[in-house]
Amino acid sequence: MKTIIFDLDGTLLDSAPDIRATANTLLERRGRAPITLAQTHGFIGAGAGAFVTRLAAAAGLPSDAPALARLEAEFVEIYEHAHALTRVYPGVEAALERLGRAGWRMGLCTNKPIGPARAVLAHFSLSDRFAAVVGGDSLPVRKPDPAPLRHVHAALGGGRAVYVGDSEVDALTAAAAALPFALFTEGYRQSAPEEIVHQARFADFGLLPDLAEGLLAGT
Repeated sequence: MKTIIFDLDGTLLDSAPDIRATANTLLERRGRAPITLAQTHGFIGAGAGAFVTRLAAAAGLPSDAPALARLEAEFVEIYEHAHALTRVYPGVEAALERLGRAGWRMGLCTNKPIGPARAVLAHFSLSDRFAAVVGGDSLPVRKPDPAPLRHVHAALGGGRAVYVGDSEVDALTAAAAALPFALFTEGYRQSAPEEIVHQARFADFGLLPDLAEGLLAGT
C-alpha cells in the first residue's frame, strides 16, 4: 500500500490572500491598519491561535488569553466562509488524479482549523480525494507535534507513506513522525529550501507522482 499525506495552506492551496482579507477585517473593526501579504505569509504555519497571536502583536492589540481567544473565534468564524481569493496551485488537481489512478491513498494534515479546512476542500470539490483529514483543532496538539500526522497515517492504514508540505513546520513534523518529506518550494516557507530538511523538493506538481514513487523506493 502507498500513502501520501498533504499539508493544505501553501501546499495545495494559495490561501494567504483570503487569510489576509480575514485578518484585515478584524483589524478594520478595531481601527488598526491592515497587514501586508508578506506579513500574512510570515504569520501562517502554526495554526489559527498562533496566527492571531502574531497578528495581535503586530497590530498592538490586547494579548491576554481571553482577548486572544475572542480574536481567534472571530477569525475562524469569518474565515470558514472566505474562499473568493484562494486558488488551487497549478497542477495540483492533475497530480491528485494521477496519484489516485496509481492507487495511492491520500490524506490531509493541516494546522488550519478543521471547519475552514473542510469548507475550502468542499468549495474546490477536493473533499473526495482525501480519505482522512486532520485539522489544527482536531487533536489536543498540532504540528510540528507528530501526533496529527501519525493520526492521519494510521487512519489510512499505515504502511509506506510520504508527507508533502511547504514549510519548516511541515519538515519538523515529518522528521518527528519518521516519514520522508517532499518540500513544495512555492509555498509559505520562511527559509531557503537548502535550510529545510527534506528528502526531495519540487516546484511543479507535475513532478510529484514520480517523485513520491522514488521516495518510497528510497531513490
